[in-house]
Amino acid sequence: MTPPAPAEPSPQSAPAAESTAAPWSPRLALLVAATYFMEFLDGTALSTALPAIGADFRVVPADVNVAMTAYLVAVAMGIPFSSWLAERFGPRRVFCTAIAVFTLASLLCALSPNLGALTAFRAVQGFGGAMMVPVGSLVVLRGTPKDQLLKATAYLVWPGLLAPVLAPLVGGALTQYLSWHWIFLVNLPLGLAAFLAALRLVPSVGGDRDRRLDWPGLALTTAGVAAIVVGLELLSEGRPAGWATAGLAVGAAALVAAVWWMRRARRPLFDFRVLGVRTFRATQTGGFVYRLTIMAVPFLLPLLFQDGFGWDPVHSGLLVAAVFVGNIGIKPATSPLIRRFGFKPVLVVAATVSAVTFAGCALLTPAVPDVLIAALLLVSGAFRSIGFSAYMNVQYADVSAIQLPSANAIANTLVQLAAALGVAVGALLVRAGIAFGSAGAEHAAPYRVAFFAIAGLMLVSVADSLLLPRHAGTEVSGRR
Repeated sequence: MTPPAPAEPSPQSAPAAESTAAPWSPRLALLVAATYFMEFLDGTALSTALPAIGADFRVVPADVNVAMTAYLVAVAMGIPFSSWLAERFGPRRVFCTAIAVFTLASLLCALSPNLGALTAFRAVQGFGGAMMVPVGSLVVLRGTPKDQLLKATAYLVWPGLLAPVLAPLVGGALTQYLSWHWIFLVNLPLGLAAFLAALRLVPSVGGDRDRRLDWPGLALTTAGVAAIVVGLELLSEGRPAGWATAGLAVGAAALVAAVWWMRRARRPLFDFRVLGVRTFRATQTGGFVYRLTIMAVPFLLPLLFQDGFGWDPVHSGLLVAAVFVGNIGIKPATSPLIRRFGFKPVLVVAATVSAVTFAGCALLTPAVPDVLIAALLLVSGAFRSIGFSAYMNVQYADVSAIQLPSANAIANTLVQLAAALGVAVGALLVRAGIAFGSAGAEHAAPYRVAFFAIAGLMLVSVADSLLLPRHAGTEVSGRR
């Protein structure tokens, strides 16, 4: 079975696709990965500083969560717009502007006098992040030959693996030993260095001045994504189910309308014909479920250890770090494994073993020796990394250069939704475990329910991977 032929280019997308290609550069890929890490870390580290911010602003810590929600909504809404900006004005100009906006907004967040100002500046910062990461990854992908894609995505994968694990540690340390303001202030030297590097490394090419924006498609997409993110945040915070359900319903309806419109528009915001590419479609279906479940694990593990087992944060943090060690330790072997066995077997095995380790987490008790818990989390982190890397590589394996802007925007939007949904689903599963548990059940019982449930969810991605063609992505993997 061969992948379907690429869709014909639209009149507007062809010139931009040709003009923005740049030679494969490891330094450019590393720069984009660094900005991705900065954006991802900043987006999650703030959760550890909510009590400190609440004390400074004299509000309830839970109210500070509105600043995190504003950031997530701005990122999710800005990603579809960023694709058009890069095509219209050129990727170098947009990428550098995004870094500048993100960095300056970080300074304004640190200087915020009250919660309202912090929320507004977080939204600006989120919009900068929404332009920064997708545009940067688009530049790297367009300049990378298919046979070098494994090397390029090796740089782009690590921020998504490390940031969720490191964010609580970094945010907690900065808040405890300095102040919550430093979560934002550390972005100033990092942002300045990234801006100067971008001026040097990102090729200066013009955009397509005649490219028009699909305003109805943009309005429906951004409204739909924003409503879904808000609904998921309300669910994860335990707010009244009516508001969360309404947000999710409105978001789903808007996205359905957006798809309907863009499939009929002459010059749509996204070209959904890219979903006809089997390998890309698999990464947005089974791959979405895979990302959702692995995003839930960093949320559930500390709760299991601290609330379920009654351990202190240091004890919990040291064990959770085993996931980080597994992520890093397996990286040198990931590309050779993909080249040796191909994408389909690697995806199936990675998701299956991950599901087994999640079930193993559900069976843990405080009596299990720390060394065995660490070994389980080490294996979980390793196969989490393998699967994440394989999905990142195979999703663009059969996508043509002309289809890349649409594919990149769709993929990045769904990554943001998977991250938000992972936390929301984890929280809902814990609450379900509490609701259906008996009054005398142990503290860890709800977390056992949650881990067994996400193990089952992970098996959904296994089923999707089994349907992939046997030789999926061979141009990228190099396997005969």
